[in-house]
Amino acid sequence: MARLKDLFRNEILPALKQELGCRNIMQVPELKKIVLNMGLGEAVQNAKILESGAAELTVIAGQKPVITKAHQSIANFKLREGVPIGCSVTLRGERMYEFFDRLVNVALPRVRDFRGISDRSFDGRGNYSLGIREHTIFPEIDLDKVEQVKGFTVTMVTSAQTDAEGRTLLRTMGMPFRS
Repeated sequence: MARLKDLFRNEILPALKQELGCRNIMQVPELKKIVLNMGLGEAVQNAKILESGAAELTVIAGQKPVITKAHQSIANFKLREGVPIGCSVTLRGERMYEFFDRLVNVALPRVRDFRGISDRSFDGRGNYSLGIREHTIFPEIDLDKVEQVKGFTVTMVTSAQTDAEGRTLLRTMGMPFRS
């Protein structure tokens, strides 16, 4: 079992139940899924960028990504409908907790001049999105094989009803918000 999942069940869940004033343990918000999305707009001209991005996202997530395609044509960007322009991974269960643990304890502290992440990126329903500018902060990535530094978005979907509940959940799980 993932270290964070075990910690969540045994320590975080009872603490959240008491802090949020939930009468039933099923009312306590929890992490449902984590979605990693890497938009590679340069893939329109160079398909090799898409392949390397998908391979690097596979190494980071531990799961093969889905190639996302353009939904509509945009002439200014020389983009046609159906052209591959990114990749996405949805993590649930054990892999989700493993990734969250690596993100919070290993990757984010490796960001240059890191002082915590903003707590303003909640969507109004308790879900949080985080933009990562350099995928090289993950130690799994071999820096010698990286041709281009890529960024991606991490979206944490929770069962929280409000932003305050989602913020409390992520903070107790170890997310380093700015104070």
